Amino acid sequence: MTWSIIARDRENGSLGIAVASRFFAVGAIVPWIRSGVGAVASQAMANPMLGPAILDRLQAGETVEAALDGAWGGDDGRAVRQVHVLDSHGNRAAHTGGDCIDWCGDMAGVDVSVAGNMLAGKAVLQACLDEYRDHGDRPFGERLLRSLLAGDAAGGDKRGRQSAALQIYTTEDYPDWDIRVDDHPNAPAELARVFAVGQTAFAAYKPLIPTHANPAGITDRARMAQVREKADPQ
Repeated sequence: MTWSIIARDRENGSLGIAVASRFFAVGAIVPWIRSGVGAVASQAMANPMLGPAILDRLQAGETVEAALDGAWGGDDGRAVRQVHVLDSHGNRAAHTGGDCIDWCGDMAGVDVSVAGNMLAGKAVLQACLDEYRDHGDRPFGERLLRSLLAGDAAGGDKRGRQSAALQIYTTEDYPDWDIRVDDHPNAPAELARVFAVGQTAFAAYKPLIPTHANPAGITDRARMAQVREKADPQ
């Protein structure tokens, strides 16, 4: 009852997931990312414990296939689960259980994976993949959102729309972007609107936030005033 795209930005190694569903607050349970490690989308009858378990195994040095195969533990419900994984090098693995509801499946390209279930058809994933592939000149977050919107235009979740989310991690332990629309009749488009709003005040503020390279961030009041001016020039 969901579709998602996982991708790796070849320019800087960022990892991102965009997801949409006719399900409440899909961003709370489907996307899992760890900077420098990998990204996991656990969907269909989602098991949110699979995301951290797979990322732990990737961080320990396992391949994507081994991490996915070894993360199930006591979960005997894999027939109703769908999971896809991309590691920090762009390697990919996927599982679509035999009892997931049609249309269900997954597809892949270079540094990108798409998967979905209960979709209007295979064209949803193909549209996502094509849109992402054909717009390599766009910023990473925009490419992910354009891909999600292309899948929505191709039919998306065959039950309709309700929620959508975008996560991007760069080099830090915290996300570079983490935005959600939990309940909206046109959630993918609303997510794109929220992202556009974030390009003003939030995008201007981000350079001030502490990072591994600059643990204190920027606290100089003159610089902070410049940020406020950039966000609201009036």
